[in-house]
This record gives sequence, structure tokens and C-alpha cells, in this order.
Amino acid sequence: MKTPSHQRRLLASAALLLGLAGCGAMNYPGATGLSGEFPAQGPIIPDTTLVLSKSTQIPLEKMVSWGLYAGAAWLIIDPLAPNWEIEQASFPDQHFHLMLKMKRVYSGGAGEARMVFQQRAKELMRQNGYDGFAIIEYNESLESSVLGSQRIARGVIQLTRRAG
Repeated sequence: MKTPSHQRRLLASAALLLGLAGCGAMNYPGATGLSGEFPAQGPIIPDTTLVLSKSTQIPLEKMVSWGLYAGAAWLIIDPLAPNWEIEQASFPDQHFHLMLKMKRVYSGGAGEARMVFQQRAKELMRQNGYDGFAIIEYNESLESSVLGSQRIARGVIQLTRRAG
């Protein structure tokens, strides 16, 4: 199943490819065009400058490289994606096991595991028509790998009803 984060990445990649395909339709003067034999005799990015004012000029080559760096950073950090991935399993007697995994590359949210755990427990409580929940077990840890550490939170809850 594709998450919204993956869908946004695919959409961004498709937009980038369409944009690059559009570059081939532009008629740059000289050997800077994208048609003909490759490798071309000249650069793909024309040697031109964006003049913002008399004293401020930005070369197109710098703008393209800044855009590529920003795009790569956006894809890696993905600031709109949720910080936590939640996996859950249900067991008899209204017990639920929850496992939360934080993104490996993140920009904030490192201390919110307990809050996210409780929010998910409340959602389960409401969805199943219960009055409350009890946290049976809860722990947090860091799992290390070659790509860096990842915060993990695990716990078990039991949904409860008021006596009466």
C-alpha cells in the first residue's frame, strides 16, 4: 500500500521528469540544445544569467544546482510526511500491541513517542466503542543500523469499559 508520503514523492518525480522533457522542446541557440547526438559539444544548461537588478545576477547553472540540492533534501527529509509509522496487532480480550517507528531522517518530533502512542490508543478506544484504555506495557528504544539509529516505541494496551 502506498502512503501519502510515497505518493507525493512519485508525483514530484513525475513532475521533474515532465519538466526535463519540456526542456527538450526549447530551442536553445547553438550546441546547447537537447537534440542531436550525445555527448553534445556544449553544455546542456546554457551559459546565461538571470539579472534581478543591476547588482544582483544569478547564473542559471547555480540556480539549477541549488534546485537539485533542494529537491534531494526535500525527498530525503520529506517534511510533510508523518514522523511516526504505526503498526498494530489485535489480540483477545481487547488487547492491542502498538509499535511506532520514527523516520530515520527527521527534523523534530524525537520526544513525542508517548503522545503518539496515547493518541493511537484513544483512536482505538473510540473506534471500538470503549470508555477507556489501560497501558499494560510500554517501552522506548533506539535500533541502530548502517543507515543510522531509529527510535522505536512498543506497547500493549487493553480497552476498558466503565463498570455499571
